[in-house]
Amino acid sequence: MNRTALQCLPDGGKDGERLAAQLGVPVHEIAVHRFPDGELRVTAGPAAATTIIYAPLHQPNEKLLAILFAAEALRREGTKRLVLVAPYLCYMRQDAVFHGGEAISQRVVGALLAKTVDRVITVDAHLHRTNTLQGVFPGIEADNLAAMPVIADALQATSLDPATVVVGPDAESRQWVSDLAGRLGLAHLVAEKKRHSDRSVSISFADPAILAGRPVLLVDDIASSGGTLISCAKALAEVGAMAVDVIVTHALFPADTTDALLRAGIRSVRSTHTVPHPTNAIRLDGILSAALRPEIGGEETA
Repeated sequence: MNRTALQCLPDGGKDGERLAAQLGVPVHEIAVHRFPDGELRVTAGPAAATTIIYAPLHQPNEKLLAILFAAEALRREGTKRLVLVAPYLCYMRQDAVFHGGEAISQRVVGALLAKTVDRVITVDAHLHRTNTLQGVFPGIEADNLAAMPVIADALQATSLDPATVVVGPDAESRQWVSDLAGRLGLAHLVAEKKRHSDRSVSISFADPAILAGRPVLLVDDIASSGGTLISCAKALAEVGAMAVDVIVTHALFPADTTDALLRAGIRSVRSTHTVPHPTNAIRLDGILSAALRPEIGGEETA
């Protein structure tokens, strides 16, 4: 039996294979078969003493079941330690009850995974009122890695205009915007967002004058539908921004929405590889492999 191996859900294959190559461990795909009635048959690869499951958890419902089923097979076949690498972590936004009868999905998914794996590694988890990722996963190790240092390094390798203003679409984006702007030595501004529905928002700026005639780097941790980015791009055009480029950590919006973003006046859209997406441009292999190094040991044979 191998000491350590990495296994991927099907849509994480390319990124998982690249990560396994960096770590120097075998990689296997977790096969997922869907029966006509919607039930799943999940077949994991050969068990290792420590098994890393790589699973970007966008469109998460079937994937959560696949992880549970794969974990059962791996534990039964000899895996002692399970590490879940979910660069995008699902169901984190609902961390409180806003209307009677609502489930707190963060609490449910956190407890479920905490009973299944020994460690969770993610990137820029979408936490609001929960202070740390450890609070989501009671009793196990949990690592919330930061993408902004990697994004800053990628941007510094380009010819970034020093007049650029880093803009966040809402108050929740402030931590990422201020971090990135500080690393790049740029001015920054956070918009005021009023949400009308899941796909309808209005955007305004407390000090729009500093945006006139200057390029803008619009930054957020997550883009679910693209609606906020479109509204923000239109608001930036109205106050005279020279150009708008977008950076998001987690690109969850449908691929065909990219055309709508460009029609709204956005010059380019780049995302990290937390979710497979046509806008992927910034790899996070370095921070993921560094977090996983302690899991790697010599090879064992049965």
